[in-house]
Amino acid sequence: MSFQLGAHVDQEDPLAEAADRGADLVQFFLGNPQDYKAPKLAYADGEEALRERAEAAGVALYVHAPYRLNVANTNNRIRIPSRKLLQQTLDKSAEIGVKGVIVHGGHVGDEDDPEAGFDNWRKCIERAELPVPLLIENTAGGENAMARQLERIERLWEAVQASGNDRLENVGFCLDTCHFHAAGEELPTIVEKVLAITGRIDLVHANGSRDEFGSGADRHSNFEQGHIDPADIVAVVKAAGAPVVVETPNADNGQKADLDYLRAHLT
Repeated sequence: MSFQLGAHVDQEDPLAEAADRGADLVQFFLGNPQDYKAPKLAYADGEEALRERAEAAGVALYVHAPYRLNVANTNNRIRIPSRKLLQQTLDKSAEIGVKGVIVHGGHVGDEDDPEAGFDNWRKCIERAELPVPLLIENTAGGENAMARQLERIERLWEAVQASGNDRLENVGFCLDTCHFHAAGEELPTIVEKVLAITGRIDLVHANGSRDEFGSGADRHSNFEQGHIDPADIVAVVKAAGAPVVVETPNADNGQKADLDYLRAHLT
């Protein structure tokens, strides 16, 4: 089986970044991931040029939604702007022909009933237009997170499926190895368990972890410098059979080294 392998890259010229890493795909932001401003493509030649050049180069494009998005939240001043920005991100991503938009599962407040967060996800998907796939990603920490542990992901998936959106086939799952490690979920069996819940894994974020198992900390490391056995990362990638984005640090060409590690061991 051949695997599509790529990395999270700077947004100014994702195709040059792909060529630098020998990547089949790239993931990038559309603007500042820490604010609610409308998405904006940084690629100087615009949406059509990026789409056409990516197709010609055989490079698949993925967009990561801003970190600030939290459609689960019970606070209207967070949830409503989050829904708006998520839709804007989906629409802008469709203009450049992306294969998927990745979004974190979000959380509710410590005193909130998590059921309110799951229902907010249901409402979000119910009203969303999905011109490209929306891939919900598991998260590392937070006691009231919607997608940290498997039991929460199961409840979230039930809520999403209950939305009645006529394009539910465009709602998928992104599995992050660092996040599951941080959440205290064992990687050797994680793919089987996720598939039992969602029936699909559309993308893998293959990351090492700077912190120990169950830490709740979202801090990625390069494969051979972290607390996850690199063999476990490879096993997840093999079992999932989905495209892979490496989101590890790129100092000293660390991402390229991690991609080379995967290439060497995915035989």
